[in-house]
Amino acid sequence: MWSTLLVSILIPASVFAAKPDSFTQKDVKYSSYIGECPSKSAGMFGILVMKEFEKNHSLKDVKEKILKEKLDEKFFLSDYRISYNPVVKTLRIRLDCPEPLAKVQVYKSNGEEHYSAILGSNSKLYEPHYENLMKAEKKIKTNLPLLALTMDQIESDAPTTLSRFIKAMDGDLRRTISEMILSKNDDLTIVFSLGGKATSVFMGADLWEEKLNKLTKIVGFVKESKRYPSSINLVNAKKVVVKFSDKI
Repeated sequence: MWSTLLVSILIPASVFAAKPDSFTQKDVKYSSYIGECPSKSAGMFGILVMKEFEKNHSLKDVKEKILKEKLDEKFFLSDYRISYNPVVKTLRIRLDCPEPLAKVQVYKSNGEEHYSAILGSNSKLYEPHYENLMKAEKKIKTNLPLLALTMDQIESDAPTTLSRFIKAMDGDLRRTISEMILSKNDDLTIVFSLGGKATSVFMGADLWEEKLNKLTKIVGFVKESKRYPSSINLVNAKKVVVKFSDKI
């Protein structure tokens, strides 16, 4: 499909750069901007949009095609804006994609793994291939943390709450997360890799963003002291319990 579209309208995907770019095709000038989107998927989306537009010069037809075929989901978009100026015959395509936050493992009620997905910064779930595209273009350079959720939690407000919480984290702290688990009772456990060792942090079921300030300070302190705890209990927001392993 990719090679066929390239040959049919003779537009390389490279024209869809991270900075504004423009070119002319069939008497229509195209201006594109893809931000942090993977250039490969953004290029494929752009080609489909242009091919549809060139049929009747109809933005309505383009919109209907995107909605009918769910092209925004298929090509990992969080937002898109497409406009046409008939005076200068210019079609403008501007795309935005979410930041990948975590690799989600979704489980059934019996504990069996159901499917995998990528949690985006817009709280939506995307195909796992999104992570591969972002890594291939070095838009993300580290492995995403694992996030375990149940089917019921996926259909609740958990993705929105968790994405907001992850985005609120300091970048250095976020990069040390190896795993996040949300229990059936919505108790959150985060496993950090600190000093090459696993540290389990028990966040409880509420006030996560309030507890995050305390967690950030504790992690900063243990990094300076180079004495890494085995667990940090923040279930009670007013009482922090830090435990160290007896083993040296």
